[in-house]
Amino acid sequence: HVMYQQRYQTDKRRQDCYICGSYKKRTADCTAHFIRTDLLTAGVLDNLRKVTAYAQKHEARFVKLLIQQNEMGGKRKLAAAAKQLEQVQSRIAELSRYIKRLYEDNVNGKISDERFMEMSADYEAEQRELKDRAAALQGELDKAQEATVNAEKFMSVVRKYLSIEELTHTLLREMVEKIVVYECEYDENEVRRQRIDIYYSFVARLTCPKNKARPIRHPAQVSDRNGKIFYTSTNFFITHKA
Repeated sequence: HVMYQQRYQTDKRRQDCYICGSYKKRTADCTAHFIRTDLLTAGVLDNLRKVTAYAQKHEARFVKLLIQQNEMGGKRKLAAAAKQLEQVQSRIAELSRYIKRLYEDNVNGKISDERFMEMSADYEAEQRELKDRAAALQGELDKAQEATVNAEKFMSVVRKYLSIEELTHTLLREMVEKIVVYECEYDENEVRRQRIDIYYSFVARLTCPKNKARPIRHPAQVSDRNGKIFYTSTNFFITHKA
C-alpha cells in the first residue's frame, strides 16, 4: 500500500511521519503502521551512501556482484544453460527431419498409415516438450543478459551520486524503485523495531559484502527517543523507545 506523508502540530505534540494510505482512507483492512520522517530519511540516506561508497571503491567487483545477484545464478549455470539449449535445439531439428522422413515413407508406401500416425505422434510429443524446455532456457539466458544491462544502467546512475549530501526528489527517482515499510513490533523492553526494505532501480535489492548488521546513531537527524538504525544489506531496522 502507498504511504502518505502527514504533518500536524498541536500544543502538546508535533508529528511528521509517513502513514499507510489504505488505513488512512479506510479502503482496505490494514493496520495503522507509520514511520517518522526523520528516521526514514536518515536510514535511506545512510544506506545510499554505503552503496555508492562501495561502488566507488570497488566498481568492477560491485558490477560483478550486481550481475550475480540478479541473473540466474552465475557463469557456470549460465554456460550450462547455453549448452543445454544448443542440445535441445539440435534434437528439435533432428526430430523434424525424422517426421519429414516418416511422411515421405508413408507416401511411398514403405510404412502403413497406422505406423506413421503412431511414430509421428511420439516424435511430435517429444518435440513439443523440447520446445517448451528451449523457451524456458532462452528465458533464463535473456534474464542473465538483462541483468548485465541493468547492472550497467544502475552504475551509470551511481556514478552521478558518488557524494550524497542530502536526499532529493531527483536522486530518489533515479536510484530507488520503491521503499517498503513494515509494521513495527515491540520487544519485552518496549523497544519499537521496524523493518525497511530498499529496492534500487534496475537491480532491486542487493547485498554488499561484509555488511554486518550494526547500530548507527544519527545525532543530527535523530535526536529524540534514542533512535537507532540497524543495517543488513538493502534492508534495515529502526529501533527506539516507544
